[in-house]
Amino acid sequence: MSTPLHQLPAHTAHSRTLIHVVVETPRGERNKVAFEPELGVFMLKGVLPEGHTFPYDFGFVPSTLAEDGDPLDVLLLLDAPTFAGCVVEARLIGALEIEQREDDGSIVRNDRLLAVAANARLHKGIHEITDLSGEMLHEIEHFFSSYNSVKGGEIKVLHRVGSKKAHTLLAQALV
Repeated sequence: MSTPLHQLPAHTAHSRTLIHVVVETPRGERNKVAFEPELGVFMLKGVLPEGHTFPYDFGFVPSTLAEDGDPLDVLLLLDAPTFAGCVVEARLIGALEIEQREDDGSIVRNDRLLAVAANARLHKGIHEITDLSGEMLHEIEHFFSSYNSVKGGEIKVLHRVGSKKAHTLLAQALV
């Protein structure tokens, strides 16, 4: 019997520094897709407005649980988009520590890990968040802000942190 995607190990079997990322929404997509563990399927959760697309593949680290009740979110840099359900070995380069306003007005942490596919060619020299340009980080933050704003939500980026802190956030979320 196979292991459900959300229960795969967070770390790869051959490395404590590489993680598994389950892609939910590929780069360039307007459709927000999310894995629904109770059904074992990927479901359409929403559609971004015209002109908005995901800038990179977006997914989660399996066997984790974040403060918002979902697995830890990951924005994944790689050479070309994959597909919903693709499991990618990746290295953490950092995270955006984020506070998000919920529908009921409460504030919850909803951090976004940043990772690079282990076999990426275009991004192989990126090992830390500081290797990304300030403009690129601003655009990523703007995407998350805009995405949440369209849904009536609001986020606040508290900090940009490096790979060491990203691994700490991951360790705290392991289930």
